[in-house]
Amino acid sequence: MIELISRRISWIALSIALVACATAATKEDTQGLVSEANTTLNNFRNDPEMKWFRDNVKNAKAVLISPNIIQAGFIIGGSTGSAVAMAHSGGQQGWAGPAFYRVSAANIGLQAGGQKSEMVALVMSEKALNSLMSSSFKFGGDVSIAAGPVGAGAGTQINSDIVVFTRSKGLYGGINLDGTAITVSDEGNQAYYGKPVTPIDILVKRNVTNPAASALQQTIATVTGP
Repeated sequence: MIELISRRISWIALSIALVACATAATKEDTQGLVSEANTTLNNFRNDPEMKWFRDNVKNAKAVLISPNIIQAGFIIGGSTGSAVAMAHSGGQQGWAGPAFYRVSAANIGLQAGGQKSEMVALVMSEKALNSLMSSSFKFGGDVSIAAGPVGAGAGTQINSDIVVFTRSKGLYGGINLDGTAITVSDEGNQAYYGKPVTPIDILVKRNVTNPAASALQQTIATVTGP
């Protein structure tokens, strides 16, 4: 019973934080997130420990990037952040997006203080790509996840729907994202594109574009190669 109550308290706290982020979404906020995502993608591309990432990102059907995942708490804790997704049709159209999402997780454990991490998740399967089109899904629940290998693990074979790379203050795999909820940010998408749109409109039908995303699109095209 105590554990159940604690989990509910944690989720309530995270929900309040997410609502605050959602109501504050403006075009400037979303463009700032896109710019930070571009920086994060470059960070991972240039990291000498990220050989597996560089070798396999070209096989991803989509890439989910979160420049800032905040983990905080003592005993009762959780993580929250924002993310953008870019998707590839497999043809000559290149990468579509970004679509905007929220990242949230609650957990109970012996933890103290807080940390800020950046994440790049490679969406490797059609199942995981379809999950991105839904209103929400969970890492490790709706789709299987694996921690991305770094350094000496570059030759590792991975068969998971999503491969997740994280960095925190120069450390790798700094947070556990199993059970993390990925939720569509309708407010972010509307702010960025000027009207209500869904991930399907953005990533599949390509009904909307924003020229301000050109830097991120160019970076991901460079990272994935021809």
